[in-house]
Amino acid sequence: MTTAASAIAPRLPDQAFRTRITNLFGIRHPILAGGLQWLATADYVAAAVNAGLMGFLTAASFPDDAALVAEIRRCRDLTEGRPFGVNVSMLPKIAPQERVEAIMRVIVAEKVPFVETSGRSPAEWVGRLHDAGTRIIHKVPAVRYAESAEKAGVDAVTIVGFECGGHPGMDLIGSFVQAAQAASRLSVPYCIGGGVGHGSQIAAALAMGADGVVVGTRFLVASELRTHPDFKARVVAARETDTMLVLQSLRNTIRILRNDTAEAVAAVEARGDGRPDTLLPLVSGKIGREAYLTGDTSRGALSMGQALAFTDREEPLAAIVARLIADAVAACDRLSALRIAAATADGPPPPT
Repeated sequence: MTTAASAIAPRLPDQAFRTRITNLFGIRHPILAGGLQWLATADYVAAAVNAGLMGFLTAASFPDDAALVAEIRRCRDLTEGRPFGVNVSMLPKIAPQERVEAIMRVIVAEKVPFVETSGRSPAEWVGRLHDAGTRIIHKVPAVRYAESAEKAGVDAVTIVGFECGGHPGMDLIGSFVQAAQAASRLSVPYCIGGGVGHGSQIAAALAMGADGVVVGTRFLVASELRTHPDFKARVVAARETDTMLVLQSLRNTIRILRNDTAEAVAAVEARGDGRPDTLLPLVSGKIGREAYLTGDTSRGALSMGQALAFTDREEPLAAIVARLIADAVAACDRLSALRIAAATADGPPPPT
């Protein structure tokens, strides 16, 4: 959807940080654009890639292989050949209706350089994807799962904390804790996601040992997203307190926008009636998708995280990135100014 804001071409920031993630993906900034279900089209992914990030088309957003192939090729045109990725979400257990095998065949045939996997272990795909020259980053909700993914041979991992939109897992551990934990427990490059929407958080994640961050909710106000203006207005107006955790009774916890659907699901679970037949009709993806098209955010399980604290206006994705990087650099400068040089032998005593 085109807006007046999208006509503005902000100056792209220079590279300020070099990490194992920027090297792995060949990107300018240590930021991955979160794969937004139904919204991570070629327009969104290309905007991220062209702004110096890595983005992933969400394979589950497309009804069949032909539609996915067409979107991959359109994205390749929009990025002028710059690399991008495809997100493949796998259920915890293989289900008859899943299309993972077919999607992986498309990825290999189209020579997509990067894949973001989530859900169950990607171990069965690692060899085939690596043989095709495709690098894999696996997304998990806790460091212990990241350790398993590293053993499976992935190239990098993303760890999303309690604050994230979508699925934070059952452990519900915050991003701040996980960022520091991972530094001593992982050897592969790792990114931190969940509640990240300000540049100072990027600086903090890097300081704790992370190689980059994942940003999802913060990009819901990007001009390039094909969503109704009323949807974006609701995201701009929302605060960090406007989300809820639901579906814990199904052991499939999800953080969504607080709306009529969220309240109805919470009420069902509160009375102890949380079963697939009572809950899944309420959170149907088809209902949620309508909100993006109509702007009616009162219904649907709309994944959003606590980074709603930072969605202050609609603007081009590149402008959001410029603000993130400027704030990250400013945070690093503040930290440098606070650091006390090592005292010399004849210098003044430290304060008491």
